[in-house]
Amino acid sequence: MLSREQLKTVRKIQIRTSHLVTDLFAGQYQSVFKGRGMEFAEVRLYQPGDEVRTIDWNVTARTGVPHVKRYAEERELTVMLLVDASASTFFGSVRQTKAALAAELGALLAFSAITNNDKVGLVIFSDRIEKAVPPRKGTRHVLRVIREVLSVRPQGHGTDIAAALEHLGRVTKRRAVVFVVSDFLDPRCRQALRLAARRHDVIAVVLDDPREATLPDVGLVELEEAETGARYVVDTGSARVRQAFAARAETARGERDRMLRACDVDAIGVTTDRPYAEALLRFFRMRERRQ
Repeated sequence: MLSREQLKTVRKIQIRTSHLVTDLFAGQYQSVFKGRGMEFAEVRLYQPGDEVRTIDWNVTARTGVPHVKRYAEERELTVMLLVDASASTFFGSVRQTKAALAAELGALLAFSAITNNDKVGLVIFSDRIEKAVPPRKGTRHVLRVIREVLSVRPQGHGTDIAAALEHLGRVTKRRAVVFVVSDFLDPRCRQALRLAARRHDVIAVVLDDPREATLPDVGLVELEEAETGARYVVDTGSARVRQAFAARAETARGERDRMLRACDVDAIGVTTDRPYAEALLRFFRMRERRQ
């Protein structure tokens, strides 16, 4: 059961993301994410003007009369949202936490999908599967997806993207568009991402917070690693410490980006201190140019 404040949050997200879908993303989504192609519809008698290559030679040989195959475009897609609920996503130093940002992005993608009559499913994960919602259509279903992301109280603290993708492989038999919404603090996911990208259209939505890249000069600070609970006392007053932290963070981001490219996974980078609309538009435009 959601609290009154959470219900207000769901409503605000619905209003804000519906506006963005209507004004910005409706056309881009449909042009970028296409259906599974052409699906067989029926066999009918050959008519003058039909292409020779559409002739069904087996039926023609059996009946002695030329028949052709007809196909219909299969537009409907299944969109799966894999949302990271590990402890590190509940961090945010500016406007919102990474978890709140993930909920809003998930809502935007889900509303874009149902606007185009696609199904939407959800897998919430930490170091285990926290919640799974089968793909369905409709506004009520999308609102349920948003509520699940906002109300999740994860049992796990760590991150296991590979387990989430393996779960997806078991429950989703046909090709899907898969958005993995995470901060990707899981170096073990490379092989699972590579395998998933061969079967599905996998897009990484990478969550970042500016405080994870730089330390402020505020003297001695005790920091706790969210997913392991390890604690450290850090002298942020030291320029050398701040520089080392920034260099290590930049190296980690570079390794993450190279890993995603090596897995043939497109990435959308979003941060808690900036509007995400422009990042999504850049992604859609890149996809359109590629196609």
